[in-house]
Amino acid sequence: MSVSVKICGLRTPEAVDAAVQHGASHVGFVFYPPSPRNLSPEEAGALIARLPDGVTPVALTVDADDATIAAILSQAPVKILQAHGKESPARIAELRGRFNLPVMKAVGIAGTEDVATAHDYESVADLLLLDAKPPRKGLPGGNGLAFDWGLIAEERWSRPWFLAGGLTPDNVAEAIRISGASAVDVSSGVESAPGVKNFDLIAAFLAAARSA
Repeated sequence: MSVSVKICGLRTPEAVDAAVQHGASHVGFVFYPPSPRNLSPEEAGALIARLPDGVTPVALTVDADDATIAAILSQAPVKILQAHGKESPARIAELRGRFNLPVMKAVGIAGTEDVATAHDYESVADLLLLDAKPPRKGLPGGNGLAFDWGLIAEERWSRPWFLAGGLTPDNVAEAIRISGASAVDVSSGVESAPGVKNFDLIAAFLAAARSA
């Protein structure tokens, strides 16, 4: 099985180049000011210009309004919108129609009820991202927390999906084996400090995912 890997929260040309060099299929840019990985649409646009064909740029937003998303898209030509807040299924459908881009909906998982919630988005989202449920006062994602992968081990999904949450070079192969994921997403697990990507960890993560 070939595993797709998304490296999220990239902020520098060197980090983008490392992700591309080691085989990432997707790269994520965070447009959420409270995050240490936040960057401007202009900065993201310059980084996207470095990407070769075949590497998909993704814009992560959190409960963003239409004006905010339009401003991002005017400078950063991403190919997927990632909704990482409390967006409802109706809002996901609205985003797809308004911006004519595929939408990935992130859903925090802590128990079986959250798995059921994720299924509610299958009819409206193009892709799902199954992440660890964030702490009440934490960021919506990128917290380095994992969830019980066994919760989704027997699930079947009608949409492509990514596994996220607390993944590292050391555990990603096991996470893939248990969950059955064919795509994974990492941010804090390849950092030496919040928002600072470690190129050795990027290389190691991609190698471990490919070997799973």
